[in-house]
Amino acid sequence: MIQKIKIKYLPLLILLTACASIGNPDGGPYDEDAPIFVSSTPQAYATAVKDGKIVLEFNENIKLEKAFEKVVVSPPQLEMPEINYSGKRITIQLLDTLKPNTTYSVDFNDAVVDNNEGNPLENFAFVFSTGNNVDTLAVSGTVLDASNLEPIKGMLVGAYKAGSDTLFSTTPFERLSRTDSRGRFTIKGLAPGSYRIYALADANQNYFFDQKSEKIAFMDRTVEPFATPAMRADTIWRDSTTIDSIMYVPYTRFQPDDLVLRAFNEEFYSQYLLKNERKEHNNFILYFADSNDSLPKIKGLNFDERDAFVVEPSAKNDTIKYWLKDTAVYYMDTLRLSVTYNVLDSMQQVIARTDTIDLTAKRSRAKLIEDEKRAYEDAKKNFLKQARRRSDFDEENPPVYVPPTKELKIKPKKTSDVNIPYLLTFDEPLLSIDTSYIHVSKVVDDSTTVELPFAFRTYKGQHRAYAIYAEWRPEESYNVTIDSAAFHGLYGGTSKKYNETLKFRSLDEYAVLRLHIPASGTGAIVQLLDKSDNAVATELTKQDRCTFYYVKPGKYYLRLIMDDNRNGVWDTGDYAKGIQPEKVYYYPHSLDLRALFEYDQDDWNLGEPFDKQKPLDITKQKPDKVKQKRNRNATRNFR
Repeated sequence: MIQKIKIKYLPLLILLTACASIGNPDGGPYDEDAPIFVSSTPQAYATAVKDGKIVLEFNENIKLEKAFEKVVVSPPQLEMPEINYSGKRITIQLLDTLKPNTTYSVDFNDAVVDNNEGNPLENFAFVFSTGNNVDTLAVSGTVLDASNLEPIKGMLVGAYKAGSDTLFSTTPFERLSRTDSRGRFTIKGLAPGSYRIYALADANQNYFFDQKSEKIAFMDRTVEPFATPAMRADTIWRDSTTIDSIMYVPYTRFQPDDLVLRAFNEEFYSQYLLKNERKEHNNFILYFADSNDSLPKIKGLNFDERDAFVVEPSAKNDTIKYWLKDTAVYYMDTLRLSVTYNVLDSMQQVIARTDTIDLTAKRSRAKLIEDEKRAYEDAKKNFLKQARRRSDFDEENPPVYVPPTKELKIKPKKTSDVNIPYLLTFDEPLLSIDTSYIHVSKVVDDSTTVELPFAFRTYKGQHRAYAIYAEWRPEESYNVTIDSAAFHGLYGGTSKKYNETLKFRSLDEYAVLRLHIPASGTGAIVQLLDKSDNAVATELTKQDRCTFYYVKPGKYYLRLIMDDNRNGVWDTGDYAKGIQPEKVYYYPHSLDLRALFEYDQDDWNLGEPFDKQKPLDITKQKPDKVKQKRNRNATRNFR
């Protein structure tokens, strides 16, 4: 929200009088004309204005649509201005004391519409000055999310006269605008001179950057606004489908009008223990608000924490799952422990913080034992029921029920692509693995198989997930056999025998995409994207080139991250250090890849403006629909 604006309207009492008529009158032509600004107090572009009250008159009854989103007062007002509308009039009261020798603008965008049909008065702004002249220069451009080039709607964009570089973090903007649904902005009312331009998602509405959580953007250079005469083509329509004529109309073009700001959130370290949960007796999870370089230190206050856990941290150590090894601890209703982890103090120095927490299981120990006993009795009863159906059953000497070994279930994730790992996952940590019980063989024919070497490793980024790597070949079939007891779980479970047949796709079912991207160098990250802007494959450039093999047919898009520090991820910026976020580029077209084809793409120009790159198909922030003149009168017959 740019300005907190009080908006009031006076309801109009309309008396409808019925009268007798024969037939169905058509009501006359539709109103397709926007309201016309007629007059104001003070006059538009007036100088030496002393009073902050403004009255605007129009030629018909009007209303304001989405004024909280669209109306921008510049310079920004710290005290909420009041805007009332009624009938043909809008009344504005600026409650801040007017600054001397300052141009003021109230930019309505398209918020002013006629009362009946909602026809908008496009790009309407009211301007006046408290000094002897009105500043009329303007600059415009686009704000994009630096990480994915998404247009950002509703972000403040402001200007300061060039000078101190600290104004953005200490002083409200001098001139102000806000981005529309396309991320576009126009800062109006600028005087000649040099300016610094910034964008801000203003969390506390004080019009400057003072919270690390606020999304920002800044330009590395100063901007000098100027105006030039120009011509534009206006199309005159005969009806909704036929052009009558094209007129060339002179206008003043305010420049620069192609600024691009790439917005980002700085690395903001705010560490604290967000929450904890213990849904089951055998594990608990700690959730932290931010990442950490090291795991927290756990001290058991009513149990011995030494060698008590199997620990499963997330990649950033912000979500950590602890599996309890000791069944005596496992059965405790409440675990009391202290958690010590690193935080930053007010001087941004790393210090240790300790929280004490109680972890209470959802089921009590008594309820857990009761449930286990009931499960045992039900299994025993079912065993005897099945035994009685046998002809040799002896009621006086019934068979003894022996509980079966607890099963450790194997959850496979099959694959038919030679470049995608074949995964096995488990519900609990593994206590032991015997790879001699695992067999991988190639199917030669219906009766012959050939044993193959393989590797069995933990799969990156996933706990309790393991991959079987072998020399898989396209169009070939393989058997994976796992003998019983190959895996033993932490809580006594044992795996059963498991068989799987894998059939891999033919090379004829894939496409190959070769890219030549001038100026990308070596080590840039190239991502093949689906229609949801998600990466489905990633490669690194080498001397401006990279290749994607085994691509399934379909529609794809491309993104490139200029990984300057070669750490394998996109890095954000830092305003205080003058560091911009790493650049992200999109190939501006979709790619329709078909099987059996090899594609050589060499027309990716990284010099294309950032706001012209991302295809609209995968842009989530779509432009608002522009209200078009209805042209409904062309289809009506009037008597």
